[in-house]
Amino acid sequence: MNIKLNDNERFLLRNIFEPEIVAVPPSDAHRNMCMMPDGEIRYYGHKEIQGKMQRIYISSRDAGLSWKTVAVLDDNENGTMVQSPWSGDFITILRTKNYNVLSLPAINNEPDGVYLIRSAAGPGSTEHKLTKISSSALLDIRQPIPMRNKKRWLCTAQKWHEGALCPVVLISDDDAVSWREITLETVAPHVATPPHKGNRWQQYSCEPTLIELNSGRLMMISRTSQDFHYIYYSEDSGETWTSPVASDAFHACTTMPTLLRLSDGRLLFFWCNTQPLPELDHSTQKELSPDEMAGVWEDVFTNRDACHAAISDDDGKTWKGFREINLNSVRNNADFRTITGPAHSDKSVHQFEALELPEKKVLLALGQAPSSRKLVIFDPEWLYEKSRKEDFNYGLTNLSTHVYVKSLSGGHRGHYAGHCAWNRTNGALLLPSPDGEHREVLCLGRIKDERLFSEVQGAVWNYPAARKGTLRIELRIEGAPLRISLTDRWFNPVDVSVGDLTQLSLVIAKENLPADKFWSELKIEWDLDLRKADIFINGKYFRSEAIKAYAPAGFSYLHLQNTAESEDAKGILIKSLECDVLS
Repeated sequence: MNIKLNDNERFLLRNIFEPEIVAVPPSDAHRNMCMMPDGEIRYYGHKEIQGKMQRIYISSRDAGLSWKTVAVLDDNENGTMVQSPWSGDFITILRTKNYNVLSLPAINNEPDGVYLIRSAAGPGSTEHKLTKISSSALLDIRQPIPMRNKKRWLCTAQKWHEGALCPVVLISDDDAVSWREITLETVAPHVATPPHKGNRWQQYSCEPTLIELNSGRLMMISRTSQDFHYIYYSEDSGETWTSPVASDAFHACTTMPTLLRLSDGRLLFFWCNTQPLPELDHSTQKELSPDEMAGVWEDVFTNRDACHAAISDDDGKTWKGFREINLNSVRNNADFRTITGPAHSDKSVHQFEALELPEKKVLLALGQAPSSRKLVIFDPEWLYEKSRKEDFNYGLTNLSTHVYVKSLSGGHRGHYAGHCAWNRTNGALLLPSPDGEHREVLCLGRIKDERLFSEVQGAVWNYPAARKGTLRIELRIEGAPLRISLTDRWFNPVDVSVGDLTQLSLVIAKENLPADKFWSELKIEWDLDLRKADIFINGKYFRSEAIKAYAPAGFSYLHLQNTAESEDAKGILIKSLECDVLS
């Protein structure tokens, strides 16, 4: 790492701890960021200049603290590449006419196929050699990865094989001159079982991310249509692979996973630890195409507004953190569908690229669409924090509270982008505290509004994952009872299936709280090894609850929801939240 920092830059970088947004990248996160030999960081993309889309990159020479825009004036100029540890050459792999314009538009003049681009000069140079290495219709090709324990390149992608999406691994043993293709076993399609009334978009197994473990074993994690990422292993450097097995810790659905190894040996994992709303009966959604009704294309996404990071000290055996590294900044916007223009269909914080910086920091690119994508710097030590508090002094920045508006579903047609784009509006609101204090409190109510997909109001809050912990809620119930759920993943605020799908869920009513106290403290002490949680109200034991299902990495989410079945203007007031990790 050749980044040279002055004392001021080093001081500023050293003092970044929790995720700090430093830029908006000019393209969706996938494979557009690289570090030059002299330490310059580049992120390639596009910018509209005088009505035309101009290829550009943003550049940072101070480890991501500041950025400037540079126009790429020659279409033959190389984009993002990785450097060979053996020859020193730079390489990348692209398929013609498929997501390639950011890296090398000139490749689209070549016949269809997968090409190796090789350059001694690297990104920014027009010197390169194109070599066709495959005629396969590969999709979503990641950057090549050099192995550490063997002189071998690996590169992951996906393709349609026997009617299903399958992971693919490309292997080269001659420093990227020639390549072999290994097709892996796929994952079963999603089957509509309760609470689902229709099938999800059938992703099978795709967008794999790969890491070499210290033992030389390879671990691959893929995107699926199930409730989890699936994991593969290879004991022979990628020649053969185990059958895919669902991760018991990494919840996800149709979102991209990404692994990164730090120089000290620890592993970072970036993903969307989220659960979408149960699927609707697509046959009743008349705006959908036949393909969308059949589950070939998604009618709408409801699980892409929160993304997460976890860290492993033992080479992927166990993971810690499970913290929200970013919440979609436009998740509550009433014009969510068109917030970045009608032509952009994906507006989310899924998809990732990451690299390590000096001072043991990490630069992460995340998200889709200018309104949502971000470049973030954070310290991995932030993932080890043992507590979190919320008093709403910064508004609802740290909570998900949105409700959905009845909107057009389906892919992009004309100017209507339904795919990933149901409109939203505010659900739970901050109101002046009725106790006379000059502060605001969160109100979970229910209003009558037939324009909403669901009138249910909820709030979702993340804290560091804990197998054993204590949660405190300072609250007042003036209307309907409050459902409180503890779980290991993000659920939509309006999801009424949380009581059945979360590991711990209980309901507290107004009559359970003492009438002589304006605010009450509800405390939950849980222990996953004992499969039990004890509940206290104002310090007095109230009752115990059984934990219904296991959570290998611990609980990391509090889900609050008003249980009213009709209008409830008084609702539930929340003054503060606090969580302490015990183990």
